[in-house]
Amino acid sequence: MRRVRELFTSRPIFAWALYDWANSVFATTVIAGFFPVFFKQYWSAGTDAVTSTAQLGFANSIGSVFILIAAPVLGAVADGGASRKKYLGVFTALGIVASAGLWFIGEGEWTTAATVYVLASVGFSGAIIFYDALIVAVSPAERYDEVSAFGFSLGYIGGGLLFALNVAMTLSPETFGLSGPAEAVRLSFVMVAAWWLVFSIPLFRHVPEPPRAGDAASAGSAASAFAAGLRSLAKTFREYRSHRMAGLFLLAYFFYIDGVHTIIRMAVDYGLSLGFPSDSLIVALLITQFVGFPAALAFGMVAARVGPKPALYFGVAVYVAVTVWAYFMTSVIEFYVLAVVVGLVQGGVQAISRSLYARFVPAARSGEFFGFFNMLGRFAAIVGPSLVAVTGLLTGSSRLGILSVIVVLVTGMVLLTFVREPERAPAV
Repeated sequence: MRRVRELFTSRPIFAWALYDWANSVFATTVIAGFFPVFFKQYWSAGTDAVTSTAQLGFANSIGSVFILIAAPVLGAVADGGASRKKYLGVFTALGIVASAGLWFIGEGEWTTAATVYVLASVGFSGAIIFYDALIVAVSPAERYDEVSAFGFSLGYIGGGLLFALNVAMTLSPETFGLSGPAEAVRLSFVMVAAWWLVFSIPLFRHVPEPPRAGDAASAGSAASAFAAGLRSLAKTFREYRSHRMAGLFLLAYFFYIDGVHTIIRMAVDYGLSLGFPSDSLIVALLITQFVGFPAALAFGMVAARVGPKPALYFGVAVYVAVTVWAYFMTSVIEFYVLAVVVGLVQGGVQAISRSLYARFVPAARSGEFFGFFNMLGRFAAIVGPSLVAVTGLLTGSSRLGILSVIVVLVTGMVLLTFVREPERAPAV
């Protein structure tokens, strides 16, 4: 209990973790919750289920392409100028403005909705690069597992609280003075933007900026910083020969996080394709959020004792079982049970992946190294949803699409067996 209390009483740690509370509402209310439902039933009204699923899958993928290309360079530039917080602010602002912009899009305007959603996703994903990199500024290496899990646990409860309010608004719009569920959903997007803005402030006030990388981009014009970032990036590619375990872990992470992100982004759409009521699917998401809060925190404590690799093996194995079960699923009750199971491991897998990788990262170049980390994570969000979309279009079966996720999950687990954890924190 003392170690848990320290997470709350350390101002830099709590301020850092609170950003997870801030931005997780976008992941919950927009990505996993209302956007898939609203996209299928409102913005893509009249389109058949398989086609609208493909549209959503490709929209998720397109937004990730930018992060795939830009993430390592952005991280290198931010390291060189000791400006991770500045870049975090830029991408956070993009995500906030685009989220609020979803309010203005009318029924049937699916292309506009997809475009604005892509911009919001770029803001959300880009900000995570610099947020993750700041963990080295608030925690010693021996506490990365707990601190990382603490952030995810706050994200679950924060995202769950606002999402619960948003769900209540859609189920009983007249109670909130709204004209109907459609207005409630659109207002929810604005509330996401406001929540994200307000709860981001402590990080910018209380989290210190890690040191500048000695040989990275220097302060100056944006063009010179970008060019220096490219040079630093090329140097890091070469240096991965001396950071072999970091590179091997990234390869394993690329595969298994593909499955995790695909299930997060496509679960509600998959349930709709099976004919389950949208209200029941939203309730299932709420279950995942509130189970995820204590589960992510507990996952971090367990990983601190047994080690991050055994914890990751267990979490990914659960995802494999969930994917197989989802293929055969026939009832909403099963969807609820799967929501509980996913909630037990989802935050833990993400948190321990971040903390394990942080062990390989030189603090002064954390932005650059986490740029690679998030590049591969975002690329997984390209392959997974696209795989579901293409498989569904070719076979006419959403079930086969979701089943295809097993391949990447198992590949990631196999590669993880070759990763050796560092015996001590990396030097700055």
